[in-house]
Amino acid sequence: MADALVVAELTEDGKVRKTTHSAITLVKQALPALGGSFSILVLGSNAKAAAQELTGFGAAKVLVCEDPSLKNYVAEQFAPTVAEVGKKFGLIAATASSYGKDLMPRVAARLDAAYAGDCADVRIEGNKVIYKRPMFAGNAFGYCELNTPIQIATARQSEFEPTEPSGGSSPVESVAKVAPGQAAGRVEFVSLDAVKSERPELGEASIVVSGGRAIKEKFFNIMEPLADALGAAIGASRAACDAGYAPGDYQVGQTGKIVAPSLYIAVGISGAIQHIAGMKGSKTIVAINKDPEAPIFQLADYGLVADLFTAVPELVEALKKHKAAKA
Repeated sequence: MADALVVAELTEDGKVRKTTHSAITLVKQALPALGGSFSILVLGSNAKAAAQELTGFGAAKVLVCEDPSLKNYVAEQFAPTVAEVGKKFGLIAATASSYGKDLMPRVAARLDAAYAGDCADVRIEGNKVIYKRPMFAGNAFGYCELNTPIQIATARQSEFEPTEPSGGSSPVESVAKVAPGQAAGRVEFVSLDAVKSERPELGEASIVVSGGRAIKEKFFNIMEPLADALGAAIGASRAACDAGYAPGDYQVGQTGKIVAPSLYIAVGISGAIQHIAGMKGSKTIVAINKDPEAPIFQLADYGLVADLFTAVPELVEALKKHKAAKA
């Protein structure tokens, strides 16, 4: 019998990222094979406050490591503590965000543990956990079994439904920060340059509107009114970001952010496999493109073959009238 540990991820202002809920889902699906319970580890300079957000998810314990040196994420400061706490668990999981992808392989190396990253699903075969992982930009999937005493995995947010609070109140327990090694002395957090927006965060938004390179310099003229009308986050294809029409942190795709909103609207995006890999988990996909042969239409639930410079403003006006009628 073994227990599992979820490593929570916090926002810059010390709140729990909703992406953490997907890692909890992965762990819950794996528990029948492990036979134990799961706990959650929260690290940060204000971790005790953040931990209260996670006491209602059914964890055996919520473990808290609060220390001023953990205010800003630096792997060399976080990994030693995660590895030390994780030694008692059979499975350690986090979300496959930039945080999880950076931290968890380092934890695996410290524990000499096998690692399955970017998991899309888990299945149980007897007392074994089988991890499903995307390959070739999501065009194929592979299955792997980890045979080390401690297993490390990260959950692809778009593939695991975020778990919901189940009631109850898990006990909160403090754990000490482990002193970092010599490597930490050679790494310093300098600054974080983040785009501030009143719109929902791209990775957690329930509605995302994304634009492609075809919009060119009018990217924000076209996309912002549509996002405002829907209360949506704005995304972009890699081509649009590479061309300088949108910032790099807007990029959705294999090398960008993975999203799985309730509604995804692709505007002027042809549908390269790298982009599709980052949004195909969306519940409803709408595509607007003047090319009827664009690959995006093969994936879309609803498609509109039209000039985006005409269709999107008309859609915005229709949304405004609909809102006014409901008010």
